[in-house]
Amino acid sequence: MHRPPFDLRERDLEDFATGAWILGTGGGGDPYFSMLEAKQHLAAGRRATVIDPLSLPDDALVACVGQMGAPLAKQEKLCDGDVIASTIPMMEEYLGRRFDAVMLWEVGGSNGFQAILAGLLLGLPIVDCDAMGRAFPQADMTTFAICDLPAYPWTMVDIRRNRILFTEAEDWSWMERMTRRACTVFGASAATCKAPRTGAEVKRATCLHTLSRGLSIGRTVRAAREAHADPIAAVVAAEGGMVLFRGKITDVMRRATEGWLRGRIAIEGLDADLGQTMAIDFQNEFSVAWRGDQVAATVPDLITLVDSASGDAIGTETVRYGQRVTVIALPAPAILTTPKGLKHVGPRAFGFDLDFHSVFAERPA
Repeated sequence: MHRPPFDLRERDLEDFATGAWILGTGGGGDPYFSMLEAKQHLAAGRRATVIDPLSLPDDALVACVGQMGAPLAKQEKLCDGDVIASTIPMMEEYLGRRFDAVMLWEVGGSNGFQAILAGLLLGLPIVDCDAMGRAFPQADMTTFAICDLPAYPWTMVDIRRNRILFTEAEDWSWMERMTRRACTVFGASAATCKAPRTGAEVKRATCLHTLSRGLSIGRTVRAAREAHADPIAAVVAAEGGMVLFRGKITDVMRRATEGWLRGRIAIEGLDADLGQTMAIDFQNEFSVAWRGDQVAATVPDLITLVDSASGDAIGTETVRYGQRVTVIALPAPAILTTPKGLKHVGPRAFGFDLDFHSVFAERPA
């Protein structure tokens, strides 16, 4: 049975911002400004209607939109909904056909809001799914790539309205290389409409109901705060996650390069982890966590850094010395942990000579 459609309200946008930021695993961009813009559109009378992907006709045409670039650059080059929405009619003009709906490229961070903004501005329903179930830094790290769907065509627009249409690419790796190079020329920030998907492709090759998952996580955090309970413990319990480490940020090495934000953070343990250390590498998103010199967690498990008091997620572009943080892990969507999925999103895809061992594999039954 299909889930009934529903409209996002102002409170939903706040909850989704909280949940999407946690699912962003440090990347996807801070959702705060996109959330504010979405509120403005709702106040102006526009609607954000979310539909079940399983309700789509097989021949429906779905736009997939998202921002790409380095999160640090996006703090300086704010991109509003008009820019992301402009990528869709550009694609429609090329295809000679109108879209029936719009979906999320990645649910994490501000990127979780890009389809919502486009839907609000263009009057398109928003499909409750995405192509990652979290956030990842590259186009070849998606369920579409894992399922070997075509990577083209692809439209790209920057805040100056410079526009590029990529009509064909050998594969997702080539599309990533070409678009990343263009994004770097744009200043490490661009809005994109990815290869269009049919309703049948959306149903078999996406992470389903991830917008709802983001909403649910945000509501869990809100409920815990209102009850004066621990929001981190509430999220971990609700999502089947686990706490990996608690401590204080003691060092941040961060550089914007080649259209990404790369680096490593160091954490000194507190409470039960006093005397221990943790380091986490990142490429836009957190990829590998190390307890001392031992691997503690790797992609595609979700490694998320949250404020130890508020439970709010912390991005790789905003983490700073002295913050009291908790590192949590959440389970990855099943498609990401298949042998084919790990070729695209496992630790080796990020350049680490490591095999993936889920932190949840050894959990007691």
